Amino acid sequence: MAKDHILRTIVWLHCMLGLLPSFGLALWLNLPPSQMKCVSEEIQTNLIALGDYTVVTEDDASIVPTISAKVTSPYGNDLHSKKKATAGQFAFTTAEAGNYMACFWVDGPYEGLAATVNIDWKIGHAAKDWDSVVKREKIQGVELRLMKLADIVNEIHERLLHMKKREAEMRELSETTNARIALFSIMSPGVCLGVSALQLLHLKHYFQKKKIV
Repeated sequence: MAKDHILRTIVWLHCMLGLLPSFGLALWLNLPPSQMKCVSEEIQTNLIALGDYTVVTEDDASIVPTISAKVTSPYGNDLHSKKKATAGQFAFTTAEAGNYMACFWVDGPYEGLAATVNIDWKIGHAAKDWDSVVKREKIQGVELRLMKLADIVNEIHERLLHMKKREAEMRELSETTNARIALFSIMSPGVCLGVSALQLLHLKHYFQKKKIV
């Protein structure tokens, strides 16, 4: 009975993976000469982010360009900065929700060269060191799988709460904007009528002064 319950739980958690947001970003970034390129990822609060980047070269390349890398938070705080590197790694825990940006450019004596950077950016569940968890908790097999799936479901739950909050903020902004537009629509005819009345009074006064009427 207990085994059947565990299997049903695993099946249910696998079904929940359909709601899973993107937990990783792996790509090759082409850096033109003397230009910066950036990639960004929207991340919630209290999540681990781990990134590795490496300059990719041909097997017979005699020159390996060095690059500079900079990672910033949604409020512009520097989370990682490195110069004249062919490879590097950054890791941090998010303190605020929003777009975290990683920027790269060719530096040093190679600024006139192009380069290709391989970036592997893991977030949340994907960035956890599960080997350390196994050693610390001394678990394996189904129990480890359940822990991983429970961790994913928890992140899905946090993601849904974040989306719900964003939806409420957007709805409030939309309602405020609609109210302001409605007020502007009501005020506009009144302003036009007031200006027209002032113009008529001015013209009447002008004509009377010139003894036209």
